[in-house]
Amino acid sequence: MTTTVPRKIALVTGAGSGIGRAVTLGLLNDGWSVVLAGRRAEPLQALATEAEARGQSALAVPTDVTVPDSVDALFATVERTHGRLDLLFNNAGVNAPAVPIDELPLEKWFGVMDTNVTGVFLCARAAFGLMRRQSPQGGRIINNGSISAHTPRPFTAPYTASKHAVTGITKALALDGRAFNIVASQIDVGNALTELSERMTRGVLQANGSVAAEPMMEAIHVANAVRHIAAMPLEANILNMTIMASTMPFIGRG
Repeated sequence: MTTTVPRKIALVTGAGSGIGRAVTLGLLNDGWSVVLAGRRAEPLQALATEAEARGQSALAVPTDVTVPDSVDALFATVERTHGRLDLLFNNAGVNAPAVPIDELPLEKWFGVMDTNVTGVFLCARAAFGLMRRQSPQGGRIINNGSISAHTPRPFTAPYTASKHAVTGITKALALDGRAFNIVASQIDVGNALTELSERMTRGVLQANGSVAAEPMMEAIHVANAVRHIAAMPLEANILNMTIMASTMPFIGRG
């Protein structure tokens, strides 16, 4: 007599493109059932349909992570559909124009904070609650930070501040989750090639005032790193991981 091992349940925000899409595909290939969240319904549904055609389990749930009611509806759908959540990849994020701070429109500051900080908090909060009350209790939250959580690029105060805040959220989750078998990680990414980052191959403002093209890496390497953390038992954790294009200007004096 054979027994069927139930699929583990993952939720990926910002799943419709870039790193979120790459991570979603990786988790699906690893046998996870994945809930896909993002603001644009079309790419989410296209990805879910693609997965279902391969016999994989995917559910598209259009969501705005900056809106509490939208996040509540997302997690209600997860609980109603699957009864539990084993993994949240908190990935949705936005940037602001690279301009001197006094030239930055305030709405751009609030937009970055709403998505990169409040959105991460709202999703982590809802995941924490579900993981705390489900049986068996526990789960894993992986936050997408950035190399900007360590050091800024020129004219990136909003994004840099938001990613430093994500580090604080991650550490607090890792501490507060101990009593409930909830673990938290942060993956800090440098120069993954996506639709949004392709411009960096043509030139990025450097600390010395020059503009230079930067080395990039494929997003699949980020996906593989997330898959590695996700596959670990809850008794072990990688609290912080930096994954970057090997020769990008992050370490050293370039």
